[in-house]
Amino acid sequence: MLIFLVGALLGVIMGGAVCVRYLRREIAADIGPKLKRVQLQLDNIEAELTLAILTRRTEPNTRPQGGPAQLP
Repeated sequence: MLIFLVGALLGVIMGGAVCVRYLRREIAADIGPKLKRVQLQLDNIEAELTLAILTRRTEPNTRPQGGPAQLP
C-alpha cells in the first residue's frame, strides 16, 4: 500500500512540475509581443516630447525682442 501511495505522490509532483514548466513557457511567450507594443508606444511618446521641447526652445528666437505688440 505504501508503494502505491509513494508512486501516486511522485506522479502528482512530476505532473505539477511539467504543468508549471509549460505554463511558464506560455506566459513568457505571451509577454513578448505586449512588450514590443509598449516599447513602440514609449518611443512615440519620447518623439512627441522631443518635438515639443525643441519647438518651445525655438519659439523665443522667432518672437520679436520688443515685447508683446501694443494695440493702437
